[in-house]
Amino acid sequence: MSSAAVEVARSYYDSDDADQFYSAVWGGEDIHIGIYRSKLEPIADASRRTVQEMAQRIPDLERGQRVVDLGSGYCGAARYLAREHGLRVDAVNLSEVENRRARELNQAAGLHDRIQVVDGSFETLPFEDGLFDLAWSQDAILHSERREQVLHEAHRVLRAGGHMVLTDPMQSDDCPPGVLQPILDRIHLGSLGSPRFYQAAAEKVGLVLDDYTDLTPQLVNHYRRVLEETEARASDLRVSAAYLERMRTGLRHWIEGGEAGHLAWGIFLFRKP
Repeated sequence: MSSAAVEVARSYYDSDDADQFYSAVWGGEDIHIGIYRSKLEPIADASRRTVQEMAQRIPDLERGQRVVDLGSGYCGAARYLAREHGLRVDAVNLSEVENRRARELNQAAGLHDRIQVVDGSFETLPFEDGLFDLAWSQDAILHSERREQVLHEAHRVLRAGGHMVLTDPMQSDDCPPGVLQPILDRIHLGSLGSPRFYQAAAEKVGLVLDDYTDLTPQLVNHYRRVLEETEARASDLRVSAAYLERMRTGLRHWIEGGEAGHLAWGIFLFRKP
């Protein structure tokens, strides 16, 4: 059984408003935080750079290796890994709407034979132990109320010597209590992880931290760009007025929280000994 937070996320991402917004504003490939080289860079370009930066951190990538993508969205990262590195990807995602679009995009790219889209929750992975060389996750684990369980599942399905690379919007290690409540209310969560939490939780389940690159300023850059793009395209977006207003409000909360130093974001690289 999935946690209540995962079920809330499933309902949200299956909505027409969310699908239309993310596919239009993010460019239809990725739904995660980008790494920007300029303030006006297209969101899709910055989002793809995040995928590239994460892949570059993984040692000894070889063609034919197996990857499990936890919270794969539209499978943008899965297609990149399959196309550029010859990897085979099992893409686990809770939204049937996103998964349907992902399968169509995989087919159009000629990569459907290398990517299996799995309808399911990353809290309980439908795979045998030690099956994968790499676990990958971008800005998805925050949606679980059982984040340590997600890391446990990643550890379980990784082979010895395999790696896990992930990003997640987090609270800072020294975030004061209560200041992120507007963000938590918007995304229907009781908490966010933190860099210290992920390191401790990963260690508890048997993963070793090989590297963490703090890229917190990019979180503010990203949500500011998304807000700018939302305002610029508001009249063209096929979403409800209520959804659009909630999105504007939520984006402003993320920007304010990041500017105040209460949020964190970066790239983790873990290893299963």
